[in-house]
Amino acid sequence: MTFSTNKFGGNDTARNETLFTTGNGNLGFRGDTEEKTGTSHKGTYINGFYDSEPIIYGETAYGYAKNHETILNLPDPKRIELCVDGHKFNMFDEGCNVTDFKLELDEEKGILTRRTDWNFKGKSSISLVSERLVSFTHEDCAAIRYTVTNKSSEAEKISVSSCLDIETGNILAEDDPRIGAKFRHQPLVIDQTYPFGKEMSFISHTQNSGLLLSGGVISLLELDGKEERWQHTSSPVFSNISLFIPSCSSTFTLEAGKSFTLLKFIAYCHSKEDDESLEKLHERTLKTCSDFASLGFEKIKKEQADFLSSFWKIADINIEENEFAASKGKSSCEDALRFNLFHLLQSAGRNGKVSIAAKGLTSEGYEGHFFWDTESYVCPVFTYTSPLVAKKLLEYRASILDKARERAKVMSVKGALYPWRTISGEETSAYFPAGSAQYHINADIIFALNRYLNAHGEQSDFGFDEKLAGEMAAETARMWASLGSFESYKDGKFCINDVTGPDEYTAIVNNNAFTNLMARENLEISARRAGKFASESEKSEWKHIAENMYIPFDKEAGIYPQDDSFMAKADWDFENTPKKNYPLLLHYHPLVIYRHRVLKQPDLVLAQFLLSRRFTLAEKIRNFNFYEKYTTGDSALSHCIMSIMACESGDRAKALDYFNKTVRMDIDDVNGNSRDGIHTACMAGSWMSVVYGFAGFKDYGGEYSFNPQLPKEWKKLSFSLAIRGAILDISLTQNEAVYSLRDSSVPLDLCHRNEKFLLKAGEKRTFSLNPKLSAVLFDLDGVITNTAPLHFAAWKKMAEEEGLKFDENMNKKLLGISREESLEVILSENGADWSEEKKASWCTKKNEIYKESLSTLTEKDILPGIKKLLEDLKAHSVPAALASSSKNAPKILERLGLTEYFTAVADAGRVQKAKPEPDLFLEAAEKASAWYSDCVGVEDAEAGVSAIRKAGMKSVGIETTVKLPQADLRLATTGDLTYEKLLALMED
Repeated sequence: MTFSTNKFGGNDTARNETLFTTGNGNLGFRGDTEEKTGTSHKGTYINGFYDSEPIIYGETAYGYAKNHETILNLPDPKRIELCVDGHKFNMFDEGCNVTDFKLELDEEKGILTRRTDWNFKGKSSISLVSERLVSFTHEDCAAIRYTVTNKSSEAEKISVSSCLDIETGNILAEDDPRIGAKFRHQPLVIDQTYPFGKEMSFISHTQNSGLLLSGGVISLLELDGKEERWQHTSSPVFSNISLFIPSCSSTFTLEAGKSFTLLKFIAYCHSKEDDESLEKLHERTLKTCSDFASLGFEKIKKEQADFLSSFWKIADINIEENEFAASKGKSSCEDALRFNLFHLLQSAGRNGKVSIAAKGLTSEGYEGHFFWDTESYVCPVFTYTSPLVAKKLLEYRASILDKARERAKVMSVKGALYPWRTISGEETSAYFPAGSAQYHINADIIFALNRYLNAHGEQSDFGFDEKLAGEMAAETARMWASLGSFESYKDGKFCINDVTGPDEYTAIVNNNAFTNLMARENLEISARRAGKFASESEKSEWKHIAENMYIPFDKEAGIYPQDDSFMAKADWDFENTPKKNYPLLLHYHPLVIYRHRVLKQPDLVLAQFLLSRRFTLAEKIRNFNFYEKYTTGDSALSHCIMSIMACESGDRAKALDYFNKTVRMDIDDVNGNSRDGIHTACMAGSWMSVVYGFAGFKDYGGEYSFNPQLPKEWKKLSFSLAIRGAILDISLTQNEAVYSLRDSSVPLDLCHRNEKFLLKAGEKRTFSLNPKLSAVLFDLDGVITNTAPLHFAAWKKMAEEEGLKFDENMNKKLLGISREESLEVILSENGADWSEEKKASWCTKKNEIYKESLSTLTEKDILPGIKKLLEDLKAHSVPAALASSSKNAPKILERLGLTEYFTAVADAGRVQKAKPEPDLFLEAAEKASAWYSDCVGVEDAEAGVSAIRKAGMKSVGIETTVKLPQADLRLATTGDLTYEKLLALMED
């Protein structure tokens, strides 16, 4: 379980420094080399250790964020300088030759190893092995073992120095906050350095944030297995701040074939100036460093490996790819997933005082801020793989609740309003339309907390403090209740105006669907979770608001508009936008982007993922298809959600394409910016794509279900989830799903597709994933009977009364569509424009004429072969269901004497959209208690076949009147349709 490279130099230098970062959630080291020459940016970070500085606005206004907050690049304790026979070691000198180079990050041992064979002008030759770890079991500590072997045939003069480099600083990037900082001063003040022999240290404080930092390093030099005294214990060079750079150095002769080892034990401790003096902090740092060094490198390594062994027992994911994947030249997505999970573990705070930065501990990008990404993307991963980490991330939000209360007052709302981006808990977003306006952050936090409580709330080891949860629930709900209002222009519904959803390309809108949906969720959760921290009248009010929340819906399109204005905007001109102009935010003024229909990342589609059971599958399919064409993917948060929803929409190939962009975002440097740090939310999204996407996991409301849909490139997928004190192991192949439970005394209620089951400890349940014929869904006209002549006669009579032309050719266009849609076709063909009242009256009259004609139907009007097929299906206990747009379907079945053969009849009046949308067929499958992918649909119209295919079902096309090339099975007449053919089609 390793990640490695043999590349160095050029663009690879900065990329490697990011990808080979080591960290423990508190302390992080970029993967830069020990020597300074040839590095891109040497980075040392502490999660949440920042300085602040006033934001300078050209024009300001009340409530604007006041201060920047930026994570600091700290003094570098990693630095080691080496000279061989007078030649300074680095890998880029003209006279040097690197014959072997390898960087390897071991995700099971938690160690970064660099191996380098180096010679200078064919004379001096050495082998260097450097091992580096940041301890998961000692949050303030790290260690380096640096071993050099003389590969020359003669003895070499060696000079080596161990430094604590205080001449470091942040990357300054005034124009691009994704990269660096905007400091106008030196944010970290070094108060004193202590270059005392093998022990060196410093103390420092920040300019404005009131934080203190002390760093200590113990350097041990070993030659022939014995510790050597350092010859020099201070730097001969003063730093640019008039302080000695703490260092120790020695010069000695290294015989051919012999080695020396330099060990560095590092401790970086910090506190608030109100909590501890610099002197006390310094004492604590020195003791921490000394205690850590006393363990020795080998014991520290073992502790690291033991910690990670425990982590991987739950977190590991195994994906076995097949020959087809190999033939496409794809490298292992399993390795990439493990790499991503390891970096998430390295990045996530585990003390309840900090969260996880957008770039983790790999760089200063996005200034080290914490966003809503944590709750929506990262928390799900840790909730089910390392619950204590998820708990601590949520505790951070509890720790800044008072700051959120203060922000609510500034923003003239009640309760608490969490900051969109922050470190300390104060809002730091200088651009409020895409920052502070994202009120949904409140709901994102409570939704994540509720997910965690559903999974672990009753487990003593992982239980979240009831008081904290109640306060957070109550205060966030109060914010929503005061933010919106009941509006008559929306039929008295509760509206939330002038907000921004997750999509940052659409800002300051009324009734953003994601925001309103999540606010409703927040209010409902709070009514249940607030307990004694809210009055009963408040809870009743929250329930009332939730029940009357306005959710935008476009009935004609059958989709949920992103907001009140979205459907009125012009489409973005994607065809004429050059690739170099992406991301759009760097090439177009925000107003240009805002006035168009274009998305940076999923918005409504994200809501449909999070609130899965709130939407029908037909809605998810339709909305995914609608919004996909407008989604640029300019945000790294985009691809994983699109992967999950493509999978749920039945397009596994598309889901895999999105997944590959997600899982290898940083490893393959997909966006060309890995040098600036990892994308933690994207890394978390790769896990989500696998678990929520291809495994079909759903956890909404604390109900756990699976609908596995492996891509054809995968032979096997296995992973584990921690739920309610148990470890649930899931193993999936193309043919079966296996669920087993370990470490549990309590059974777990689960659902595989639409089959609920109780899983007990030690039990294993296996479900076949091979398609089986579970139901046959029939259209009516042209499949069961032929009422087309009756429809034609009714339409013809009505048309003649109005003087409209209507003939057989026009009638063919009405196949498979509703009465209302049929009238629209007739009016369009005649160039007629009627009022809605007249249309409704006409449809009613036409239906009355048609219903009168139904009395002529008898069993003789059943199409050939259908009665025999229905009898065979009944004999084999395969349900038959009707999926017809006709509202008269039950009456027709009764007239034909077929009612007893049909388990279910889809209600055409209940679904949102008629054919060619999939609603009717999915409704019929649900009513027949059959899983949709185990159903076959039978149709005689193109719109019907299209609806079946969109529903993810096998289709049979009866080509009596029209050719149906898209059907999976094409038959000339209903007489050719048999039970055996349906069975063969499903098993194909």
